[in-house]
Amino acid sequence: MAYTTIDNPELYFQVKLYTGTGTSTAFTLDGSEDMQPDLVWLKERGGANSHVLTDAVRGATKSLWSDVNNAESTQSTALTSFNSDGFTLGDATWINNSSDTFVAWCWKESATAGFDIVSYTGTGSANNVSHSLSAVPKWIIVKNRDTARNWNVYYGDETDYLQLNDTSATTDNVNKWNDTAPTSSVFTVNTSSDVNKSSDAMIAYLFAEKQGFSKFGSYTGNGSTDGTFIYLGFRPAFVIAKRTDSTANWYMMTAKISDSGGGNPLDRPLFANDTQAENDGDNNVDLLSNGFKIRGSGSAQNGSGATYIFMAFAEAPFVNSNGVPCNAR
Repeated sequence: MAYTTIDNPELYFQVKLYTGTGTSTAFTLDGSEDMQPDLVWLKERGGANSHVLTDAVRGATKSLWSDVNNAESTQSTALTSFNSDGFTLGDATWINNSSDTFVAWCWKESATAGFDIVSYTGTGSANNVSHSLSAVPKWIIVKNRDTARNWNVYYGDETDYLQLNDTSATTDNVNKWNDTAPTSSVFTVNTSSDVNKSSDAMIAYLFAEKQGFSKFGSYTGNGSTDGTFIYLGFRPAFVIAKRTDSTANWYMMTAKISDSGGGNPLDRPLFANDTQAENDGDNNVDLLSNGFKIRGSGSAQNGSGATYIFMAFAEAPFVNSNGVPCNAR
């Protein structure tokens, strides 16, 4: 049984489905707890528009896009404020077009929940960057804000990296993390302009694992529609996974999104590296009370003998701090 110190994940992570209004609108999160988000990741569900990421450290109106390598841009009609229980959007069509459907994944920055946002200036040479997790990060996502450079992802292997904005397999390169594992107080970047260009502004999203709330790991596909089960210790609200040994999309599964209105199987993924709308194909996943099970046999998520990495966040802990188990979906 996996006990947790976070009985209500909605204090630190929530998913909001909304319909665009075409005008400036304050959207309130749906959870039972008020949560002022510090990172909001937005995507149109029914159309081919880019993913938009805005965080409280860079500030409202400062947009980055996970599917391209573009530098940061000020978008005065995009996300305009972080509110006590949600966010306000302007009339930008790519995140608030009238009658279109959208999703917002929202995180609160907190060492308790294992999430930190770090802004730093590149030096062009190997450098330690301080963070406030008080724990060793399992995932780090870094973007150069000033220059068109790729998103780089550290996923637990200090010798390798992945790129969030494309389908590339994992690559061995000392110039990213300097072949140095992060610690509970710093992570290391080397000479790559993606993560450490001299005088450029950088943003990093760091995630540490918290039992019963978040999990970062790997699995091996079996190529069967009977699927591979991945134990998490919680009922997931959101999972991102990526094949590492070959090219493949970064697929994103959200508990609220499926053909059955949020029931299993989840069969309408979005892809962090692509603008396309929800994809109804061989990418089925069941989200269970204590983990997730791959139901598709496609190579992007369950190729026989293929290796994958994932990050997942809880809808409810499998067993709360009082020893009470959660229900299945």
